[in-house]
Amino acid sequence: MREKGISQYALIKKYNVSPAQITRLKRNESVSTHTIEMFCRILDCEVGDIMKYIKDDES
Repeated sequence: MREKGISQYALIKKYNVSPAQITRLKRNESVSTHTIEMFCRILDCEVGDIMKYIKDDES
């Protein structure tokens, strides 16, 4: 977001992103593929730019 110059305020007001979606991403909580797609579209980036898979050691 910083690289693209888009603030949380802009995501909420301009792009109608819910604050809860932003909070879930910040807390590394589950988000839908729709939410991931929405952020990629807004930020003009790839999925790997905003998230990565980390294998759970308990698996």
